[in-house]
Amino acid sequence: MTYRPAPVPPGAVPAPAIEARLEPDAIGVTQDVVIGTANAAPAVAVALTLAPLAATAAYGSGPVIIACGAPMLIIANSYRRLNLWKANCGASFEWVGHAISPYLGFLTGWLMIAGNLIGTTASTAVLGPSVLAVAGQNAASTWPDIAISTAVIVVMLVIAVAGIRITVRTQVGMAAVEYAILAGFAIAGFWAVLGHHHGTYPVTKGWFSLSGIAGKGSLAAGPLLAVFMYTGWDATVYVNEEVTHRRVNPGRSAVFAAAFLVAIFTVATAGLQGVVSPARFQAHSSSALVYVAQALGGSGWAKVMALALALALALSVIATTGVSIVILARIMYAMASHRVLPAFVGKVSPRFKTPAVGSILTGLTLITILWAYLLSSSIASAFTQLIDVTGILTAGFYILTALATIVYYRHRVFSNAWDAQLAGILPFAAAAFLAWIVVRSLQAAPASQQLSVAGTIAVGMVVMLVARSALRSTFFQIPCDSASREP
Repeated sequence: MTYRPAPVPPGAVPAPAIEARLEPDAIGVTQDVVIGTANAAPAVAVALTLAPLAATAAYGSGPVIIACGAPMLIIANSYRRLNLWKANCGASFEWVGHAISPYLGFLTGWLMIAGNLIGTTASTAVLGPSVLAVAGQNAASTWPDIAISTAVIVVMLVIAVAGIRITVRTQVGMAAVEYAILAGFAIAGFWAVLGHHHGTYPVTKGWFSLSGIAGKGSLAAGPLLAVFMYTGWDATVYVNEEVTHRRVNPGRSAVFAAAFLVAIFTVATAGLQGVVSPARFQAHSSSALVYVAQALGGSGWAKVMALALALALALSVIATTGVSIVILARIMYAMASHRVLPAFVGKVSPRFKTPAVGSILTGLTLITILWAYLLSSSIASAFTQLIDVTGILTAGFYILTALATIVYYRHRVFSNAWDAQLAGILPFAAAAFLAWIVVRSLQAAPASQQLSVAGTIAVGMVVMLVARSALRSTFFQIPCDSASREP
């Protein structure tokens, strides 16, 4: 890893350097894009939001998804520009820390870790019941559920440790099947709706409006759901040290991944929302995607369609679990290099050239949280509150990254019109939009979820004080940096 450590202040203890041993030029742009899209888990995201988005947007889901994709593309471009400055797997942790404040940079890294850990546990926990239900077993059986979820984590952990090359090959294979199934369902949905098949809901001009049919769409609730569908595309930059042309390509991959998600979410949601009537849709909202698949299959093909969809959902969960282990290990690797985490977390396998210790630590943490969640009702209740605010944590570090772009490029923002737009006005507008989403989400959330957000930040501040005082990290004394007035 190419770090430029700041001068060590008098009396401070320098952080031991972690040798650059990740495999350079191991993957290309296409593979990196798949890592970003896999982390967003498209099939799972569509399954969770299909019915509630159709209801809150009054079937104006397509325009809402596209409109909310715009700030995501802007922030993805912010990642691209910042990666040109510092290309290492700490990403926003490094960028915010060096551009705005090292303390805020640490909290950004903490939000990245917390958001990914919580989100991955939540998605992995739904896999067991789905598999058991398809197999005709009791979906509420705890130990079979634990066995399935644990096995997935262990397998994906082994692949993550074995190397980035085998990881991306696995991800590309799963993505090809998942996206083909999801696209196939979307096309079948459009065919049924546009062909006015019995039981479908016809397309009207409201489908093409942000306010939905008869203006009944909520301009607050709809965007809340749409924004949280997108979280995860930033995974492309956490493997940047292993991507070809690491300063350029990972940022491009982030933009491509965000654009792909805009397309697949728009097509899948718009294509499937009209397959059944609104009343039947909302009556089966808890399993809307499965219900729509069965409706498309009719009496003869319903089971086959449901099995195909179950496969796509399973692959989506497995893929995001594997990517999360990979990126969390690299985030911790970057943070450990500055001694804001214990140095041993950053140890790299000389054989596989992966942050093996961080990967194993991530896998064990996921298994521990998962077992506690499934075996203890009190822990499950508390953790559910954290799951419900995962999107807020992710939106938080997206906002901070956009602000870091403005601060770092501030001299250029005030010196030429092009940078004023791309590094100033647009990132600020995107950050403001996401901040509005966060505020509205917190206002609508129960007190328990508000406390979960406050508690997560408070724990991060405690860990930060430990890193500052006990680990005596020099990261907190680094000077802030900014770009020159000219490229």
